[in-house]
Amino acid sequence: MQQIKSLFIWSAILLLIIGWLPLLAIVRLVDRDETRYRTGYLFRRLGKLISKVNPFWKVTLIDYETVDDRHPYVMVSNHLSNADIPVVSNLPWEMKWVAKRELFQLPVVGWMMKLAGDIPVDRKAAGQKLTTFRKAIFYLRNRTSVMFFPEGTRSRDGRMNRFNRGAFELAIREQVPVLPMVIDGTRGCLPKNSWIFRENVDVRLVVLDPVPTEGMDLEQAAELTELVRERMVFKLMELREKERQDVDAMAAV
Repeated sequence: MQQIKSLFIWSAILLLIIGWLPLLAIVRLVDRDETRYRTGYLFRRLGKLISKVNPFWKVTLIDYETVDDRHPYVMVSNHLSNADIPVVSNLPWEMKWVAKRELFQLPVVGWMMKLAGDIPVDRKAAGQKLTTFRKAIFYLRNRTSVMFFPEGTRSRDGRMNRFNRGAFELAIREQVPVLPMVIDGTRGCLPKNSWIFRENVDVRLVVLDPVPTEGMDLEQAAELTELVRERMVFKLMELREKERQDVDAMAAV
């Protein structure tokens, strides 16, 4: 029975993705905003719908109501599974996602990422950080937030990994606040190497207070990185009611 239900959910997701492409292309044609704000916003709504068609997912958003996405942030979140993206898309904001280049090469979804103006990263290319920064800076200076997974990849065991400094260096360069978010529950949405959705998955997304960067210089990037990560670790401990070593992969290092 669970296999049949999962098959119907995947069919609905596939139909949504296929149907969304021409709609997104039309909006892109009339979107005169340099940042493709409306196009990107519509693309995030697809992610929200994907999470809604799955009756097994209960997504709860916490403390997001006061955020104005046109007051730009460098947004950061922990990363547990592929389900993180549609879950974050439940937030009523537009943010340009910084994502690995391979995703942009996927049929349909990759095309929509390009239409939305998301930022590809080729980790093997020389000077890629500078290229990514240039695109991200353009968005921030035009009142559009940018989204990072600072761990760089999904957590293997659900604990929070070390953070890369790139997002925090960007925030300091542009003197914009960092907006931390903590996700819990998505690791159970879809078991690894399986297409069958688990039942009764409770997902929570908590938006923490923004961390200002005014007056900071690049020498403080490591300090900012650890400050934000520390706040996120404590929130994850609170959500899971676990000790630090159970949520922080760096606790024993």
